[in-house]
Amino acid sequence: QVQLVESGGGSVQAGGSLRLSCKVAGDTRSGGRTTCVAWFRQPPEKERMGVAATCSSGDTGYYADSVKGRFTVSEDSGKNTVYMQMNNLTSEDTAVYYCAADRFTWPRLGAWTLKSGTYNYWGQGTQVTVSS
Repeated sequence: QVQLVESGGGSVQAGGSLRLSCKVAGDTRSGGRTTCVAWFRQPPEKERMGVAATCSSGDTGYYADSVKGRFTVSEDSGKNTVYMQMNNLTSEDTAVYYCAADRFTWPRLGAWTLKSGTYNYWGQGTQVTVSS
């Protein structure tokens, strides 16, 4: 019932920046439920890992230690889009990036928002490649 489309991936030099977008459509509004959106990444031959999450346009996001201070999640509610600004990129950030979403009752940010099993709806993924 929720559809997600990622965009903004591409190639960038180490130290550069990139902004990913996640367009959210479908039944994202329901009484007593709030939609949380998270970003995950899967490097080649590695497991999918949570990167960042937001459950409200008023929160500041929840971040994995590996990206804290470099990545920032934001929302444009008018466009139903969640963004992830990625700065000071390194080769270790190379991965397929996915956004994920689901609806929760009174969610609060925490480590659970960076677990793959939390979400039932996923985008198709977008490739980010960081050179050098």
